[in-house]
Formats: sequence, C-alpha cells, structure tokens
Amino acid sequence: MSSLLDGAAQAASGMRAQALRLRLSAENIANADTPGYRRKLTSFQAVVEDGRPTGEVAAGRVHLDRAEAERIWDPGNPLSGPDGFRTGSNVDLGIEIADAREAQRSYEANLRIFDQVRQMSRDLLAILKR
Repeated sequence: MSSLLDGAAQAASGMRAQALRLRLSAENIANADTPGYRRKLTSFQAVVEDGRPTGEVAAGRVHLDRAEAERIWDPGNPLSGPDGFRTGSNVDLGIEIADAREAQRSYEANLRIFDQVRQMSRDLLAILKR
C-alpha cells in the first residue's frame, strides 16, 4: 500500500510544480506589454530524503530571465530616454504560450496518474474487505 501512496505523492508533487509553472507563464503573458518587465522562470528539482531520491519533484526558486529586454523606438513616450528608445519586456508570447500548454499537459498527465493510483487503492481496499 505504501507504493501506491508513494505514487500518489509523486503525482501530487508534479501537479504542484506544474501549477506554479502555469501560474508564472500566466503572469508573464499578462505583463508582456509592461515596460521593463522581466520574464519569471522556475526550475524543478528532485526531492531527496535521507540521501535517497523520493521520486517527487519540487519547484525551485522563482528567478528572472536574464535575456535582454526589447528596446523600442518611441521618442514621444515619457518613458523613453534621450535617445528615443524605451525598454520593453523580455517576454516572447510564442514561448509563453508553448510553455503554458506544456505545463497544462504535464499537469493533466500527473492528474491521470493520481486518479489511477486512487482507483487502484480503492480496488485494493475492496478486495481486502472480502
């Protein structure tokens, strides 16, 4: 039974990590036109307990993308410098939409695993009650 619970914990950790990734992607899309906005990213790390990997995953720290922000020629804008350029964001909507879709599909895959583990646990308990 503990293997089933481990499977559920692993799937739940994957859903938590992908939910954060999806939230960050949504924030990036919402702020794509905000001057000076820097894209937010996270990475995943394997969870280790007592020196052994548990099979779970955790989202790492949220950090800002170091890619250069877009420079936009807009001399009439009050945010423009003396050279007539202003700093845009470094968010690429195509990349963000693809990341959001990948995070959504990964979340759904973990959800299906979680549901399978739940169904197997229910079936096992039904067998044990006989």
